[in-house]
Formats: sequence, structure tokens, C-alpha cells
Amino acid sequence: MKTITSRDNAQYKELKHLAGSSQARRKAGRTLLDGVHLCQTYLQLRGLPLQCIVSESALHNPEVADIVGQLEARHAHVTGLPDALYNAVSQVEHGVGVMFLIDTPERAVTAPLSVSAVLLDNVQDPGNVGSILRSAAAAGIKQVYCSGGTAFCWSPKVLRAAMGAHFVLDIYENVDLAPLVSGSTIATLATSGYATQRLYDVDLRQPVAWLFGHEGQGVADDLLSLASHQVVIPHLGQVESLNVAACAAVCFFEQVRQNQA
Repeated sequence: MKTITSRDNAQYKELKHLAGSSQARRKAGRTLLDGVHLCQTYLQLRGLPLQCIVSESALHNPEVADIVGQLEARHAHVTGLPDALYNAVSQVEHGVGVMFLIDTPERAVTAPLSVSAVLLDNVQDPGNVGSILRSAAAAGIKQVYCSGGTAFCWSPKVLRAAMGAHFVLDIYENVDLAPLVSGSTIATLATSGYATQRLYDVDLRQPVAWLFGHEGQGVADDLLSLASHQVVIPHLGQVESLNVAACAAVCFFEQVRQNQA
């Protein structure tokens, strides 16, 4: 294990820059996974990180010690930091003290939609995006396509909200959704508070592409016009609409219910 003790160390400065800047993460094509659960899940599903960063005190934690032991046995790069330096990098308050540096996957859209997928049009809240990814993974959906205005999927807040869902999904970012929808070989369903067709009246036993929009404005009009169906989730309470992440979860698991009926 290599140990860094100086704030002036070039590698440490790079880590701190990545941790604090979305622009830096996008430019470098790298991000940080902070916490035992994300690191364990990455190890299990994706393999070795570029680097493991661990605080001195965390080495006494059995779960962290196990992660470090696995990495060192496989000759992976592990860097130790004094607690003060580690805490200046970590974005998690009262975290455990372990993080992975990883490459963020870059995927290009090469084929029309043919399996169930999620399309996010300008969904800006990282917590909502992470929750949608988590629900999609739980419902067995494998593909997620994000417009340029959607929150960066590999940001720390999205990663924490998704709880490891990233590692079982194929995530495409900065996608022009209009040609994707118009060229789809499967039905595309856009949620809209103004729709007249109920979600529960649509046959979801075949693959569908779910289209969700901005938290306040919903799906853009041009995309709505391209969708095969516009659907609404009926509700009884005195509220205008569901949160987009809650709406997505209802949609995904209605599809699961119909396929298991």
C-alpha cells in the first residue's frame, strides 16, 4: 500500500479535483465510488478499480480491511491517506473511509431500441436520476438513455442514490432522444399529467421504452408527439402529480406485474 501524507502531492490534488468538480469528472472520464457498498458491488460485478483510496482509521473496519485484502491479493493499486486528507476528498459526511477511482463507461448508440429501456429527458435532480436507475435495475431493465440536460449519471449523488444499480445497467449519456424514439422498434410510453390513457390500460407484456421528463415541465413537446403512447398514473390525493422517480417506479413495476400475471 502506498501512503500519501502531503496535501501538495500531485496525485492527491488530482483526487480532490475529481471529487469536487463535475466538469473534471466528465473531462477525465473518471469518477469516485465512496463507501463500502458501492466498492463491494463494483468488485463483485465489474472487477478491479483503477485505484482504491482508504483512510488510516478505516483499515480497522473489517469490511474495509476485507476489500483492501482482496485488492492487494490481486496486486491492485491501494493508496492510504491520513483521516484529515481523506475527509477533504470524500463527499460523504460521516463515511466509512474507502473509495474507488474508476473509469466511467462511454457508450455510443448503435442500434434502435428493441428491449425495455428508460429514456430520461432533462431530469435534473441527481437523487431522482439515481432512484430511477435503482428502480430500473430492480425491475430487470438493462438500458438507460439520458439527454444532454439530464444529471450526470456518474456524479457522487447519483451513484449514492442508485446504490450500485450502475453496474448492472448500460447507461448512455448525451443522447439525442428524438431520433431514438422515432426509430424505435418497440412502443415508447411517455408519462404526462395531461394524458387520457391510464398506465394500467396499456398492454406492457412486450418490451417498451419508458420516457420521463423534467421535474417541473415534464417530457418536451417534440418527444411527446413522437411517443407511441402518452399515459397518466391516476391518483386520488390533492396533489398535481407524482415525483418523477416515484412515477418511474410505478411504471416499471406495473410492467413487472403484467409480465408475472
